[in-house]
Amino acid sequence: MNQMSPVNVSVNGRNYAWPRVPAIAICLDGCEPAYLDEAIKAGLMPALVKIKEKGTVRFAHSVIPSFTNPNNLSIATGRPPAVHGICGNYLYNPETGEEVMMNDPKFLRAPTVFQGFYDAGAKVAVVTAKDKLRALLGKGLKFEDGRALCFSAEKSDSTTKAEHGIDNASKHFGLPVPEVYSAELSEFVFAAGVQLLKTFRPDVMYLTTTDYVQHKYAPGVRQADAFYEMFDKYLVELDALGAAIVVTADHGMKPKHHADASPNVVYVQDLLDEWLGKDAARVILPITDPYVVHHGALGSFATAYLPKGADREAIMNKLRKVEDIILVLGREEGCARFELPEDRMGDIILISGENKTIGTSEHRHNLAALDEPLRSHGGLTEQTVPFIVNRVLKDLPDAPTLRNFDAFYYATQAAAQVG
Repeated sequence: MNQMSPVNVSVNGRNYAWPRVPAIAICLDGCEPAYLDEAIKAGLMPALVKIKEKGTVRFAHSVIPSFTNPNNLSIATGRPPAVHGICGNYLYNPETGEEVMMNDPKFLRAPTVFQGFYDAGAKVAVVTAKDKLRALLGKGLKFEDGRALCFSAEKSDSTTKAEHGIDNASKHFGLPVPEVYSAELSEFVFAAGVQLLKTFRPDVMYLTTTDYVQHKYAPGVRQADAFYEMFDKYLVELDALGAAIVVTADHGMKPKHHADASPNVVYVQDLLDEWLGKDAARVILPITDPYVVHHGALGSFATAYLPKGADREAIMNKLRKVEDIILVLGREEGCARFELPEDRMGDIILISGENKTIGTSEHRHNLAALDEPLRSHGGLTEQTVPFIVNRVLKDLPDAPTLRNFDAFYYATQAAAQVG
C-alpha cells in the first residue's frame, strides 16, 4: 500500500479493505460443489487440497434466480439484484411487448466494485469467458490511463485499448481464440489471469468462466474431472504469485432429465394458454441468452405476466398442483424473499425442483442440439456453491449468511492482512 492509498473503498454501502497484494475472485460457472469433491477424490486437484488446508472453506448461497448474469453482477457489485437490477439474462417490457437481452450496461443500476476501486486509484482487471458479460462488468471503467482491463475470451482477438484496455488480447497473451462451446474458453480466462498477475499486477482481478462443461457432464465424469484438473494447474500459479484468492460460483448444476435421458420439462406457457386463452399470459425464462445450445433455454426459474383482470391467486393455486413446481409466489412476496427488482418481474414467480425445468411452449424450444442428457440450474437446488479462500479468515460465516457476492469483500479483507 502506498501513502496515497485509501484505507478502504466504499461501494454500494459496503466498505472494502485496500489490498496489499492482488485480490482475486474466481467465479467457476456452474460449479456444483460435487465437481470439486469428485475431482479431489480422483487426486486431480492437489493445489486446491493445499489451499483448503491452509485457508478457509465454506459454502455460500447464490442469488435467485441461480443464473449467470444475476450472480455475476451480484459478485461484481457486492449486492443482490434488488440493488443492481440484473435479475436474469433476459427481460420483458410489458409496456412495449419487447423481450430483450439484459447485456446492455444501461440495465445496471449500481456501480461495480471494479469501478469503485478504479475510481480510488487501483489497477483493475476483469476477464470473462463469454462477451455477454463484458460490457456490464466493465461499466464505469476508463481505459486510457492503463489502469483497467476488461475483455472476454470469446472476442479476445478484436479487443482495443480504447474499449477494453488492451489491443488484440489473443495476440498479446499468445492464446488462440477458443471455440465458444468448449472448455478452452474457460482455460483462456485462467491463462490470461496468470499472465496478468505476472505482468500487470492488478490490485483487484475478477476471472469468470463458462458452464459449458457443467451443462454436459456430471461430477466425476471424465470430461468434468479434466476441466477441474486443468483449473487446478492455474490455481497453483495464481496462489504462488502471492494473490489473495476467493474461489466461488454463480450457481450449481443438477440433472434435469428422465430415466430415459429425455428432458424433464413443464411447459407453463402451454398451461396458461389452456387456462386463460392463447397468448393471454406471457411466460419469461430469464435463463435465455445467445448461448442456448447446451441448455435449450430450460432452467428452473420463470416469471409469468398475466392479463389484466386475471385471478392471480387462482392461477397460482393451479400452478402449485403441477408436479415438481416447488414454489409459486406473487411478485411482491417473491421479490422480497429473493431480493429482486419488482419492476423487472412478472405477476408470478415459479421455481421447479431439482430434476425439473420450466419451459414456455413446447414448440418454442429447440432441443435437437442437446447431445447429452439435460443438466441445468436456476432454482433453489442450485443455490449452494463453494466459497474457498486461500488464507485464514477466522470470522467467515457459512451459508445461508455467506453469499457468493461477498467474494470481493473477503478477498480484499484477506489481501489487506499483514504477513
